Amino acid sequence: MKNILVIGSGTMGNGIAHLFAMNNFSVTLNDVSIEILNKAISTISSNLDRQIKKGEITESQKKIILSNISISSKLEDSTSNVDLVIEAVSENKNLKLGIFKKLDSLTSNNVILASNTSSISISELASATTKPDKVIGMHFMNPVPIMKLIEVIRGLATSDETCNKIMQLATSLNKTPVEANDYPGFVANRILIPMLNEAMYCVMEGVAKPDAIDTVMKLGMNHPMGPLSLADFIGLDVCLSIMNVLHSGFNNPKYLPCPLLVKMVAEGNLGRKTGKGFFNYN
Repeated sequence: MKNILVIGSGTMGNGIAHLFAMNNFSVTLNDVSIEILNKAISTISSNLDRQIKKGEITESQKKIILSNISISSKLEDSTSNVDLVIEAVSENKNLKLGIFKKLDSLTSNNVILASNTSSISISELASATTKPDKVIGMHFMNPVPIMKLIEVIRGLATSDETCNKIMQLATSLNKTPVEANDYPGFVANRILIPMLNEAMYCVMEGVAKPDAIDTVMKLGMNHPMGPLSLADFIGLDVCLSIMNVLHSGFNNPKYLPCPLLVKMVAEGNLGRKTGKGFFNYN
């Protein structure tokens, strides 16, 4: 696999494009407008500048990496000669299902269709295609170029061949792939997000203030970042979306989203990306 199509150029999408381009893959980055795509390229360029300052790459290597990425706002024009498609749009099931349905008609039968979803069923996404054996989850961690883990999720129909190819690909990217089966939240978010949700309940119930809660988890559990800071970093809307998937998927009250989280998302306080969440970033 040498030609990669990444659909969605937000935080995860541009990080995935950055990673593959840095490893000499030819990447097409697709989104709904050229303006959005240019912003993504600017973000990748800034992140590469940070790598230059750290001595990880040179200026000439940055130019090569950026030359490995092309942009396209038309999905129909982005699928020729593609070996792997990675969908990285927002965590919206209907949006993802629509993209997989389009990809089914736009790509050849040997193309692997992957989703970077953090919680949505791979089997359900595969149901929108006529080749469910070629559909798999590739759940990258943020920031993609730095974090070592890729959670590889098998749908019910994902073939051994598809899974083996993706596991090998992840290793070639100097990542550590971990295979998981298709249950709500997979492994990472089934464990992580309820922990963040419980920290939110602690705030709502007045157990302690956000900074105190984060300090307990950092100093007491040796976590590099407190749960509320991490929730703000992920995006409170994303946290709520995953909690809703867990709650509906397992029909278990222990996965009920914290009412404070629901209220904050409704008010538009989503964390770092809006400047305010459990902490202020302005």
